[in-house]
Amino acid sequence: MKLDLLRDLNRERAARRAAILVTAVADGTQRLVREADAEADPLAPELLARFRSGRSGIVEAGGGPLFLTVQVPPPRLVVIGAVHISQALAPMAALVDLDVTVIDPRTAFATPERFPDVSLLPLWPDEGLSRLPPLDRYTAVAALTHDPKIDDPALVAASRAACFYVGALGSRKTHGRRVERLGAAGLSEAEIARIRAPIGLDIGAVSPAEIAVSVLAEVIGALRQDRRRAPA
Repeated sequence: MKLDLLRDLNRERAARRAAILVTAVADGTQRLVREADAEADPLAPELLARFRSGRSGIVEAGGGPLFLTVQVPPPRLVVIGAVHISQALAPMAALVDLDVTVIDPRTAFATPERFPDVSLLPLWPDEGLSRLPPLDRYTAVAALTHDPKIDDPALVAASRAACFYVGALGSRKTHGRRVERLGAAGLSEAEIARIRAPIGLDIGAVSPAEIAVSVLAEVIGALRQDRRRAPA
């Protein structure tokens, strides 16, 4: 690989932007396609499908076989609230290769004893999110505290960042009041409509562990959904 291509690929990786290295099998010539440029590329259908699946592989094009090396940011889950649901959700999410961070300013809850082997930030969401790489389309955010002072700032940030999943705990009545607050905070109707609330698939979950299962299933469904991500 040429040094300039390697440098560009590393730059995209560091910025959590997806890219595909296209290599001609016959002669080894290479080019880099960024996700934001894929729709205008001659290989657009195949590139977009690869961005969605995250899988590398060989495709046949007019000039012969091409190997597509796909680089997409690792998916991550940011959980707002060090609550009982989060205690069950964090280890399950790690099992499916989600990079998990839990944020909660309540230091009585956000303790290493309650969340062993989990990235834990005992901070208010605004400060906690500023310590992380910027939210993006490869990030899921689950707001679980039931406290507007903690949940709402994270929901605003996640909605504006077009995260692939944004969910919030609470009844439909609770969410109705949340919608009013988020609208007053400047979110559009379309941004608010993307918030999954009540959070999780409707499986009749009762216990914190069952609710965690329903949330994780909904996150995985959103991650794997066959959709075309709009350019940032």
